[in-house]
Amino acid sequence: MSKIRQPIIAILAHVDHGKTTLLDYIRGTNVAGGEAGGITQHIGATEIPIKNIKAICSNLFEKWNMDVTFPGLLFIDTPGHAVFTPLRERGGSLADIAIVVIDITEGFRPQTDEVITILKKSKTPFIVAANKIDKLSGWQKNKGMCFLESYGKQRDDVKEHLDMKIYELIGQFFDRGFQVDRFDRVEDFTKQICVVPISAQNGEGMSELLTILSGVTQKYLGKTLEIDEDGPGRGTILEVKEIKGLGMTIDVILYDGLIRRNDVLVIGHPSGAIKTKVKAILKPEPMRDIRVEKQFKQLDEVHAASGFKISATGLDDVIPGVPIVAMRVEKDIEAVKKEVNETIDTIRFETESEGVVIKADTIGGLEAMVTLLKEKGIPIKLANIGPVTKKDVVSVRAVDEKYKIIFAFNVEVLADATVEIDYSGVNLFSNRVIYRLIEDYDEYEKQLEEKKKREVIAAVTRPAHLVQAQGFVFRQSGPAICGFDILGGLLKDGVKLMKRDGTVVGRVKQIQSKGVNVKEVKMGERVAVSVDGAVMGRNLKEGDEVFTVLNQSDYKKLIENKELMSGDEINTLELIREIMVKKDRHWDFV
Repeated sequence: MSKIRQPIIAILAHVDHGKTTLLDYIRGTNVAGGEAGGITQHIGATEIPIKNIKAICSNLFEKWNMDVTFPGLLFIDTPGHAVFTPLRERGGSLADIAIVVIDITEGFRPQTDEVITILKKSKTPFIVAANKIDKLSGWQKNKGMCFLESYGKQRDDVKEHLDMKIYELIGQFFDRGFQVDRFDRVEDFTKQICVVPISAQNGEGMSELLTILSGVTQKYLGKTLEIDEDGPGRGTILEVKEIKGLGMTIDVILYDGLIRRNDVLVIGHPSGAIKTKVKAILKPEPMRDIRVEKQFKQLDEVHAASGFKISATGLDDVIPGVPIVAMRVEKDIEAVKKEVNETIDTIRFETESEGVVIKADTIGGLEAMVTLLKEKGIPIKLANIGPVTKKDVVSVRAVDEKYKIIFAFNVEVLADATVEIDYSGVNLFSNRVIYRLIEDYDEYEKQLEEKKKREVIAAVTRPAHLVQAQGFVFRQSGPAICGFDILGGLLKDGVKLMKRDGTVVGRVKQIQSKGVNVKEVKMGERVAVSVDGAVMGRNLKEGDEVFTVLNQSDYKKLIENKELMSGDEINTLELIREIMVKKDRHWDFV
């Protein structure tokens, strides 16, 4: 028996562009306020009955002559940073339609491009919510008002500012191959994508957004919403968690069929599909997000599309993102297991013999980290669900420093792993917010690069310009010891010194500053220097200027890393280059 299920709506956006705030307005909740760093880290699901949609849309359903037949909308709130893609129906998109939330004051951001790419690849239609119109300079806030009505109350210069921002957004979409326009100017919804200006914070434009979403879904996706409500239930696991009194449970999005208490479940598992039985079905009240809700009602059965919890045995090692199929009888169980395993095979990760380790709490988080690191060209040795263990640390203990890293996304680090990290010097990047892990790595990469550059120039002769201080001759020769003022650069012991004509006068044997032996001195200091090979009054006179002798290789390495040198050292380097070129015309290869 077929019926019309509620559409599944994915909400996607760049970090902090307002996805969860948009849903909070519809639900009258504050989920966004309780998330790590204000960032959605796991997938949430909320059912909004059609009566609540109509209440927000005021009289627009009637005004636009809309007659919807679906019972409500099932919203999926997804992490906005990076490519979180565990929501799939055997490789395709689980969502029927998406809302792409874009901060109108910022326009396209990196993750906006990523979610657009996901939607384009999966051929998922979408609507654009141009959020934060209330942040535009001079905007007069009108809580809960229709956009067109609120827009009409604004000053001309404010309207012009908003129009310009929308025009910029239209241009950004055009550059990416999309035809878009403001919703009231769209003539063909099958060819153009509509932009609805909104404020998720105070509700302006939300009535138009939900009305258009409902209308487009009803008109163009009607046939795809028909399901066999008595057929086997098919869904995706969003999260696995333990609940007191129930044991381990799974959060499920059911996109087809029916699940009943005592049904046989076939669930995707890293080691192969497993079989269990439904003990209890728990569903939050409408308008409540499944990932944060504490109160549930027990049901005997649930139809697609829906978000709910299942209590069953054998769920301990199940991981989020895997498929689930519910069956009335077990006669086709082997065929179903094969189907589920084929789906699991599409989300395995290729690893290499040397690389970093990634640990995450969900397949979605793991996929995101894998995708981001591969984009950076970073090889991955291990990518797994679960806490960081001693074995993980040991696996990267002896690798190259740039891969001596463990990324821990929203997972704990076991005690023995912590001890091993301290002992082995493995770098641990741990955070509940994925983009901060990437920022930490970027900073580490910069530090590593700078460290290598410093090691390079530490091994070469540095440029130095010094003058013999008259009246400060302590020994004439064997070695000559006298005072020098450092005019520029960095003088180190062991280097050769030459005059302006390129004549070598000797090699620095020792440097003494205020009676203490030192390895190097900078500009502005007066020091005593012993110079092997120098004879005062013969090849070195009082008041002579001398410079360190550089070879071509040292000069090239210094130029390549000149950001690590001071301005006076760079100037001294060029003075030395001029001396060396005059001495040997083949020296100037740069």
